[in-house]
Amino acid sequence: MAAFTNGAEAPPKAPANYQALTPLHFLERTATLYPDKLAIVHGALRRTYAEFHARARRLASALQRRGVRRGDVVAAMLSNTPEHIEAHFGVPMSGAVLNPLNYRLDVRNVTFMLRHAQARILFVDREFSKVTGEAIAALEAHERPLVVDVDDPMCPEPGPRIGALSYEDLLAEGDPQAPWAPPDDEWDTLSLCYTSGTTSDPKGVLLHHRGGYLMTLDNIVKWAMPKHPVYLWTLPMFHCNGWYFHYSVTAIAGTHVCLRKVVANDIFQAIAEHGVDHLCGAPIVMSTMLQYAGPRTWSHRVKMMTAASAPPAPILARMAEFGIDVTHVYGLTETYGPALLCEWKNDAWDSLGVPEQATLKARQGVRGLSLEHADVVDPETGRPVPRDGETIGEVVMRGNVVMKGYLRNPAATAKDFRNGVFNSGDLAVIHPDGYIQLKDRSKDIIISGGENISTLEVESLLLKHPKILETAVVARPDDKWGETPVAWIVCRPGDGMTDEEIYAWCRETMPRYMVPRTFMFESLDRVKTSTGKVQKHVLRSLAKEMTKPPMTITSADDAEKTRSKL
Repeated sequence: MAAFTNGAEAPPKAPANYQALTPLHFLERTATLYPDKLAIVHGALRRTYAEFHARARRLASALQRRGVRRGDVVAAMLSNTPEHIEAHFGVPMSGAVLNPLNYRLDVRNVTFMLRHAQARILFVDREFSKVTGEAIAALEAHERPLVVDVDDPMCPEPGPRIGALSYEDLLAEGDPQAPWAPPDDEWDTLSLCYTSGTTSDPKGVLLHHRGGYLMTLDNIVKWAMPKHPVYLWTLPMFHCNGWYFHYSVTAIAGTHVCLRKVVANDIFQAIAEHGVDHLCGAPIVMSTMLQYAGPRTWSHRVKMMTAASAPPAPILARMAEFGIDVTHVYGLTETYGPALLCEWKNDAWDSLGVPEQATLKARQGVRGLSLEHADVVDPETGRPVPRDGETIGEVVMRGNVVMKGYLRNPAATAKDFRNGVFNSGDLAVIHPDGYIQLKDRSKDIIISGGENISTLEVESLLLKHPKILETAVVARPDDKWGETPVAWIVCRPGDGMTDEEIYAWCRETMPRYMVPRTFMFESLDRVKTSTGKVQKHVLRSLAKEMTKPPMTITSADDAEKTRSKL
């Protein structure tokens, strides 16, 4: 029954005053207003919004004609290409659910995801046809999706065609004038994304149209994006649905500049040639960009959004020299990507020095406009921790940009939704001004001699060393202390150091109980996800099997550690 207002029955919702929220309408609006505006750049390809819209509509129609029904899953093993952008619109316009796959996964994981999602159709970029083909072969006959090959002229090493037809042939089957299928309910699933599995096996995250719509607008507001931005796709499009910038850039008639691989020269060429003014990526993208040795041939400023570990002061300073302003954000697949941001207070913070600004930017920040609640709580009691910047608790969130739940995993959904909030599993402190700062994943806290050690804090300190480009710290079992830190270190090109050198530096730089006792000078590339996240569960497994003897703790170190414990 409709609610009563001042004694009168309120009118019910009607088609005239209520429509299910979805980000899909943004493409139709922009194509109507700016049909000739440049929408997509990819190598020599240039595509207008009228063309982009027609192709997305063709895709939706073709999928429907192939028997795809509302709620069916269409998977995409694609790089950062125009077809991937089209899929983010065309697939849900058919009523189906888009499942973007991580193209760096192995056969076992791809097989699991295709089976778990029960994908009906699978788009495959030929760069990834070998692994994908092996994954399909591992499925039972009734589990195998219809495979569609995507031919990209920018593909560096095309593999064999494994599909029943090509993407362009599929599009030819569609009608750009055919009606598309808006969601019946804004709670309908827009996409299915799998977690990166940095601390556990991947879970299928169900994300709805309402959240996609709200995050689209949230991005525009929190980044103060102007009309007609030029956005460079350095962030993998599959990662958290590309943080919903497929939709945000389209909503304000921007230009999508595609990039298959993060290469410093290519990034700066795009900035100079196409006027790129926005891009996103993990800190490793910044490290890659800083390898650029060419001249600065552009005069405009560029905005970059980064997540994961905090950007160190030297990197922020170098990025500023390139005219790039960095915004630190935080979120998870379960929160549609960047739900929190380190909102910059221009009047108060612009005049600070680089070290002070880096300290502020290291914080993940405050909730965006589409998140109703974010806090740090005691994981045992659920009560908020003191806002002292020191007491560690778990980040919790609540709002319309939190997932529906995990696919076919009610136990995991219930666990993460306990106490009426989404429990992130990330450990943090909250400062007196309300800004949240991550300290670690719950599984990445090292308990050494009874003392809690934040691996993120150790990593942050290590990154201050002028020779260190990257680092990752995890726990190593220790007979005496229970656990001690082990640090993987990647030195800057042309630099190197010994265990003794870095150990001595650490003892001068950080509290003794935090000092790593084992150092591994190895590349981290083999343990990273495609978005640059280090899979720490892999490093923890390596640390358990490690035979390298740890550095010897002196009696002074031993005494200090005992005092810390007491």
